[in-house]
Amino acid sequence: MAPQEGSPKVRLLPREVGSLAHGIPRATPPGTLFVMGVEGGMRVAPDAGFTLLFGRCEPDVHVCVGAADRHVSRRHGYIAHEGSRWVLHNTGRMAIRFPGSRLVLGGQQAELPAAYTPLFIVTPRQEHLLEVRIATGAALSSREALHEAETDNSDKWKLSKEERLLLVCLAQRYLRQEPHPQPLTWAQVAYELDLLQPRRGWTAKVASYGVKTVRERLSGKVHGLTEKEVPPPIGNALNHNLITELLVTATIREEDLALLDRSDGP
Repeated sequence: MAPQEGSPKVRLLPREVGSLAHGIPRATPPGTLFVMGVEGGMRVAPDAGFTLLFGRCEPDVHVCVGAADRHVSRRHGYIAHEGSRWVLHNTGRMAIRFPGSRLVLGGQQAELPAAYTPLFIVTPRQEHLLEVRIATGAALSSREALHEAETDNSDKWKLSKEERLLLVCLAQRYLRQEPHPQPLTWAQVAYELDLLQPRRGWTAKVASYGVKTVRERLSGKVHGLTEKEVPPPIGNALNHNLITELLVTATIREEDLALLDRSDGP
């Protein structure tokens, strides 16, 4: 579903924009809504009188999310400007999760904060990311470019260089935005990292222990990283939850995939 033609207040976002966690254009009018899915996104001015639809059927919505997952509704929801706020409406069957544990169930609505908010459509086997960002004020420059320096990165988790490499390898399917991503197996992680760093002595056990160390360090502040917090069967749930947290906080990002192209030599 294309935006209203000729309307400067409703624009498509090119796919190369990347994650909205990186920033938004300078001089964006306050209250402007940005929404990004895997296939691209849109920006909408607060006075555009435009209702943004999202769901899995791209011809019927403005932003596509969960296209290959039939648990996601054809039109799963919409975002509309009501009064002085942007409001999320869930019209689908599956819940939409805010960062943390807050859920917006089908038929419910929730006000969106004036900030970066990653939303997740929760389905039985995975969660589909829908990025939302609302501009908080004008900046000094009018260039239509993304400026990461303006992004608040205070909520990032600290990782050592080795931990970052390990977690980027584990989460590379998520970072590549593959449909239905899952963490790599320990054997796959060990194989890839051993090719990059043959002197390091990477094994499945070493990789597993390294990720477990990060989970334990974050577990006091992040829910779902310990076995007692996840109902059986656990499967990949612990690593999935860890990866989701790292993505939500922009601790690891798409550009970190470049780490997998580097080597410390034979």
